Amino acid sequence: MGIAREQQQKKDVTRSITYRLPEKMINELDSEARQRKISQNVLVKQILERYIQWDRYSEKIGMVPVPKEIVESLGADLDGRDIDEIINVVFPMIKNNVMFIKGGYDLERCIETLEDYMRASGMKSDHRIDGELHTFIIQHDLGMKWSVFTEQLLTQMFRYFATDKDLKFQTTDSTVILKIALGSEFDEHHYQS
Repeated sequence: MGIAREQQQKKDVTRSITYRLPEKMINELDSEARQRKISQNVLVKQILERYIQWDRYSEKIGMVPVPKEIVESLGADLDGRDIDEIINVVFPMIKNNVMFIKGGYDLERCIETLEDYMRASGMKSDHRIDGELHTFIIQHDLGMKWSVFTEQLLTQMFRYFATDKDLKFQTTDSTVILKIALGSEFDEHHYQS
């Protein structure tokens, strides 16, 4: 997401390593890489990044894969009270999960964990920085009720850490955009350990 991540990726030191894999697996990786029009090396790096950032924790924190159609249909019946109840259950879980996955709890770690989750679940997200203004874009394609849920969850998260900041939302049935002034130095990928 954004310039900060690109700069971090350029700074990462790499080294070559060799693994012995079954030929069938290598053929599947090669086929998938060709379909995505990327190298097999890039594909394997993406797979390992997803594992390191999310998959290795998902079972430990009780995540289960649910088909998108089920989540979409559940959202259609939600009303405002239901969304509030879900937020009241989810918000404390987020704190526990962020602490477990990232080793601490602050706004940077919350945002990074949210980004990791969205990437692992196939949602599109972006974090753009223009001076002091940060724009967070989440595209979920799950309907308006899930947009309202996302907006309320982000409000709760930012109100917890940045009580004095003004939140400006733009919301559609598939996208939530949040604009907030966090300062030019804010970067969810560089936090104090």
